[in-house]
This record gives sequence, C-alpha cells and structure tokens, in this order.
Amino acid sequence: MDMTGKSAIVTGAGKGIGLEICSKLVQAGASVVLNDVDGELALKAAAKVAGSTGTCVAVSGDSSDPAVIAKMVGTAVGLTGTLDIAIANAGITLFGDFLTYPAQDLYRVFQVNLGGTFLLAQAAGNQMKAQGKGGSLLFMSSVTGHQAHRQLAAYGMSKAAIEMLAKNLVIELSQYGINVNTVAPGATLTERTLEDGNYTAIWSKITPMGRPARVEDIANAALFLVSDGARHITGQSLVIDGGWTSTSPNPY
Repeated sequence: MDMTGKSAIVTGAGKGIGLEICSKLVQAGASVVLNDVDGELALKAAAKVAGSTGTCVAVSGDSSDPAVIAKMVGTAVGLTGTLDIAIANAGITLFGDFLTYPAQDLYRVFQVNLGGTFLLAQAAGNQMKAQGKGGSLLFMSSVTGHQAHRQLAAYGMSKAAIEMLAKNLVIELSQYGINVNTVAPGATLTERTLEDGNYTAIWSKITPMGRPARVEDIANAALFLVSDGARHITGQSLVIDGGWTSTSPNPY
C-alpha cells in the first residue's frame, strides 16, 4: 500500500495502537501528523517513527480542542499540500460502577471519545471537501461498543456512538469522495494493558485465536481501510478481537 505523497493525522498516538499506525503510515511513504496530549511524548514518538520513506511531525494538545484540531489540519496540509487521511484514535477509559459514576468522568469520556472524533471528522471533512479529491476517515471503536463490560458503561456507550457516527457520515460525506470506517479492537497488548501482569494469560485463555491482539494487528487493518484499496468500503466497523465477540467469555 503506497502512501507516497499523502498526509495523515493520527490522534492519541504517543504510544500503543496510535503509534504503530503512525509507523505503518510512514513506512508506506506518508507524511504524518502525530498528536498526543503529552507534548514530550509526542515529540519522542514522532522522532522514533520518522524515516526515509515518510515524515512524521508532532502536534501536541487535547485532541478534542478545536484549536488543536485546526493546528493539526493546517500542519498536515503544510506537509504535502493536502489532507488525505484523518484517524481519530485518541480516547480515554475511566472505569466506574454505573450507580456511582461521577458526572465529570462521564462528560470527560464523551468530550474526548465523542467530541474529539466528531470535531476531527468535521474539520478534516471540510478540508477534504475543499480539496475536491476525496479522502479517508477512520475512527477507533472497541469491542465494548458491541459487548457489555463491567464498569465500562460510559466508555462502551461512547464507542457504540462512534460507530453510529461513521454510518451517518456515509450520508454526509460520500458525495465528496470521502469514505468513513471504524475499527473495533478487542484485548490488545499495549503499554497500558501490560501493566496488569495477568492480562496476557487471561486474554489468551478466553480468546478463540489463543492470544490477545498485538498493536500490529490493529495497525495493519487501519492501514488498509485508509488506503486506495478500500475506497469503496464505507460506513463499516471491523472488529479485531481474535474471535472474542463470537463467544464473549467474561475476563473477570
């Protein structure tokens, strides 16, 4: 998948799945704007993935802030003259019992997961419309948008809503040659999940394919969905979970 000459934005990409997506895009020749709320982490991550095949520059800040989004779009256009790909990967998980879940946590989850996705899609969509050559949007959902998880009511609701947004934008953006899709990872080995020493063993036992996902599993699917080979795929959500949602055993 040749991405030479294309520019992309990836939010929440200082580590984990987002960082791996950036790495795959750069390897394919794209110029990438890597966003993370942690400015130092963003700079280190961008330097790590920048290479001879493509470029990567950091834009730090809250991915749900319209000013930060505008800066990301402007930076991406400055790299190649156009914005071709926008990937709303940033998200937060705030666990909590439903009956005592704090309002501020609910609003923060919605602000980052929903607001950040919606506003990035809006800004990128307007830029792509003005360019007149189409583009690709990709959102990051989760298996928790398909199957209930204890203490994740707010998070799961936000992820299900993101998938509905992708479907709705088929009506809004297809006329401009913009396709919109979602990936929904299951259990994935990242810096955060590996902090739980039992994570790999638990999810290897209850995942039909015998292991949790690696970040490359998610990034490879993301790269395809924003490539020219997926231009006729839109409004879809791809679950990447080693078969877990087919059986859905509770990890707890």
